[in-house]
Amino acid sequence: MMLIVTGYVDVPARLGESALSDGRLLGWAEWGPLDGVPVLLCPGAATSRWLGFGAGVVEALGVRLVSVDRPGLGVSTPAPGRTFSDFAGDMQQLCVLRGLERPVVAGNSQGAPFALACAAEGVASALAVVSGADEVAAPQFASVLEADLRGLVERTVRDPVGAEEFFAGFTADAMWDMVMAGSPGCDLAVYQDPDFAAGYRRALNEAFTQGAAGYARDTVLAMGRWPFALDEITVPVDIWYGEQDTSHSPDNGALLAARMPGADHHVVPEIGGALLWTHAESILTLLLEKAITDG
Repeated sequence: MMLIVTGYVDVPARLGESALSDGRLLGWAEWGPLDGVPVLLCPGAATSRWLGFGAGVVEALGVRLVSVDRPGLGVSTPAPGRTFSDFAGDMQQLCVLRGLERPVVAGNSQGAPFALACAAEGVASALAVVSGADEVAAPQFASVLEADLRGLVERTVRDPVGAEEFFAGFTADAMWDMVMAGSPGCDLAVYQDPDFAAGYRRALNEAFTQGAAGYARDTVLAMGRWPFALDEITVPVDIWYGEQDTSHSPDNGALLAARMPGADHHVVPEIGGALLWTHAESILTLLLEKAITDG
């Protein structure tokens, strides 16, 4: 049955903060029924817990969608020098604190490698990578990256401290402008929808409440070499890209999918990086089927 959806995003049903064992706070937002199937969202670059996806869909499918501010973004306590493994450990604690058990995990845009870290470290029962920021520092991509991006990648690998200082100069307005300038018309139809735009801008503004250090750390981690072994991820994985997405992966995730045995690769026509919001029902339905099968 195809659901009738009247918007891309809803305001969260629940907002809160959870204290970790070291005293840091993690901010989270939830949508859908409290007793629904937990889906943990690792959101995109420089966005806060506020921006979910699947308006109307999460309720209809019985999904409890949980989005989390990474350390230093939104209301989550900064954790300078944090690693992917640190993030997976934070999520493991949050799952216990919030009763999520071993959730299915979705990673969007720059959240993708953080979601992959969760899969690599046993936090996830199934995984969807949606318009994921690919491992652009992988040697297979060195010859195909545009010059500007290649320069940033090389700088990040060579001098991660200096790169982090550079990225710490970004702002919410700069992120908005960068996304709008780099998106095809099919994505702009989503991003410039009044309700979506308001939610997206709010999420950007909240993400930079404590400054840009959290975003900068995320970006250095995502743009450098990833420390986890993709071929050792054994949970069910779906890799989703829009055919017109030119900003997240040099090959729409083909290499990424090939590096994970058993991963299913989906390339959707007539959309780009806005795929998470335009195809939420398909993404969540398949993710839930994989989790049920895996269980």
